Amino acid sequence: MTDSYNLSSLDLPKLNGRALRLFASLLDNGATRGLLLGQLLKQGGVLDLRQLQFSDTPTFYPSSLDEADAQRDATPVNWDALQGRIADLPNREPYASSADYARAYRDGTADPETVAEAVLSAIAAGDDDERPLRAFRATDRDDLMKMARASAERLAAGRPLSLLDGVPVAVKDEVDQVPYGTTVGTSFMGKEPAKEDATIVARLRAAGAMLIGKTNMHEIGINPDGFNQHYGTIRNPYNLDCHAGGSSNGSAAAVAAGFCPVAIGADGGGSIRIPAALTGLVGLKATFGRVSEHGAAPLTWSMGHLGPIGATVGDVALVYACIAGPDERDPQSLRQPPVSLNRWTDTDLKGVRLGIFRPWFEHADPAIVEDCWQTVRQLVDMGATIHDIEIPELNEIRIAQAVTILAEMANNMALHADHWSELAPSTRVNLTLGKATTSIDYLQAQRVRTRAIEHFRRAFRQVDVILTPATAVTAPEIPRGGARDGWSDLGTVTELMRFAMPGNLTGLPAIAFPTGYDSRGLPTSMQAMGRPWEEDLLLRVAFAAEQITARRLPPVFYDILKG
Repeated sequence: MTDSYNLSSLDLPKLNGRALRLFASLLDNGATRGLLLGQLLKQGGVLDLRQLQFSDTPTFYPSSLDEADAQRDATPVNWDALQGRIADLPNREPYASSADYARAYRDGTADPETVAEAVLSAIAAGDDDERPLRAFRATDRDDLMKMARASAERLAAGRPLSLLDGVPVAVKDEVDQVPYGTTVGTSFMGKEPAKEDATIVARLRAAGAMLIGKTNMHEIGINPDGFNQHYGTIRNPYNLDCHAGGSSNGSAAAVAAGFCPVAIGADGGGSIRIPAALTGLVGLKATFGRVSEHGAAPLTWSMGHLGPIGATVGDVALVYACIAGPDERDPQSLRQPPVSLNRWTDTDLKGVRLGIFRPWFEHADPAIVEDCWQTVRQLVDMGATIHDIEIPELNEIRIAQAVTILAEMANNMALHADHWSELAPSTRVNLTLGKATTSIDYLQAQRVRTRAIEHFRRAFRQVDVILTPATAVTAPEIPRGGARDGWSDLGTVTELMRFAMPGNLTGLPAIAFPTGYDSRGLPTSMQAMGRPWEEDLLLRVAFAAEQITARRLPPVFYDILKG
């Protein structure tokens, strides 16, 4: 079985500071670009992809329509019942959940206006450090206080819009939210305020969520690290010398630091799950097409997903239920089955078959593997069973995911070619690689997508959930000088993305959730992948794990409810 495992750790050159700037400049120069591109394409696996002989028909969107048709009779989530269930959940110390905010408002121990003031003060305090957190790109005090006052009036009148009424929620700066521009982490996009909210922001606003601002992110979301040369490198609340993953790192840092119990992220190659894992949180990437992409920046058409990063599984379930569902302005969302949350808090896992591809599962730092195995054993104690599975061609899947997202991003960013010099060196390097891929490379990657979908479909005939670590390493340190000049470390990138990338290429739902901490006190995390449209089962597994996983607050934490 292990013969089919073909992923390997990559020992690739690390560049930062002056060396990185020089390398990017040489790539920008037409006279020297050709001398370097061959090595870049080789390191990225593109040359290997070109040698593969596949006859499969390309799959351009992982839409899972057959599975959607088979689940038309699924029981739709009852929004009122869900809120009641979450409101009754016991507090998951040490974090304050959305339900804790709702209880505090109901009991009169807090109010939205005081909370809004406390959040703004905490954000300012987090940035007032020689190693600033930089979780947010922008906040708007007037806008926030207007929402807080409206929420306070509804609560005082006994007419809250939902359990989320007055709960602080942050939104990644890749998603339109009035009255902010959407910069996508750049210096030149988002100069004008959004004309309307993205669909998911509109749904959160309709539920009364207090939208506190736009979170910082890696420039155009092209790397899973914390660097942003325009708005500051996003640091990890568990260790300010480490970054918080990416590219939804600002959203994850905001939740981990206590600014809000839940935030919106975007995931084209692990960008929800990786930062959630590195900051000890829960991050859900739903099935492709489950959550509307309308109002999100057009970066990657066929692999983009919006979703929640939360302090607890309950926070993620609540926001997922709020934002998921068909949207006439996103054609990819229209043929999904009903959003269901059947038995998601049932910790009796009898009958749940957990699939593990052992060489993949154990290809991570020993501390992560140990914590993940411990969690698996505890899930078995709850009634689940373990089954060995095999998933071939994981290296081909890795390369195909990289080719697809870089080609799509390079094509989209061609609209902003006049601003090329304003992009960070590491961003330019990645986009140059994307521009160097050919139409044949892209088609070959979509043939691999077809095969990947079938490989996972075959595995899910044997099991219900596939478990892996969420990342192969815990939060990496920011290189010396990296917070100022940026860095390129493709070896570590592959370690961060090892388990995330199949979910984007295949469109399968996946969730990251905490399992423990390494010897440095940095969070470890597990990923669960499921069949299309079965987010409820992933939430159930994560909820079960949450009951037996001790959590620790990070050293940088602001308790908004307690002041």
